[in-house]
Amino acid sequence: MKSDALECVRLHLNNPVFQRQLLALQKIDQLGVLNTLRKISAMTWRQIHEDSGLRWEAVISRKGPQGERLYSFRITKGFRGVAFRENVWMRILSLHPDHDSAYKG
Repeated sequence: MKSDALECVRLHLNNPVFQRQLLALQKIDQLGVLNTLRKISAMTWRQIHEDSGLRWEAVISRKGPQGERLYSFRITKGFRGVAFRENVWMRILSLHPDHDSAYKG
């Protein structure tokens, strides 16, 4: 069995806020988000942390639904995502059209 460090990240996209935001986007923006999600799904956690394009960074000002540490990452040039890690799962919570809103509660 693979260790978490070598296993590809699994995406959890069932958060209703994320789904509502994704479906409200223009088609071109939806395609950009889906392309990044496809890229992430082929990566390990180590690769995500090291990828300069994603800019994976801790959100100190907010906590997840159960007190988890949240992270912000670049999902397209115009959007950041907010997610938390649960073992191999990246649980995506929301999309943000500007950098600052990803860090506000």
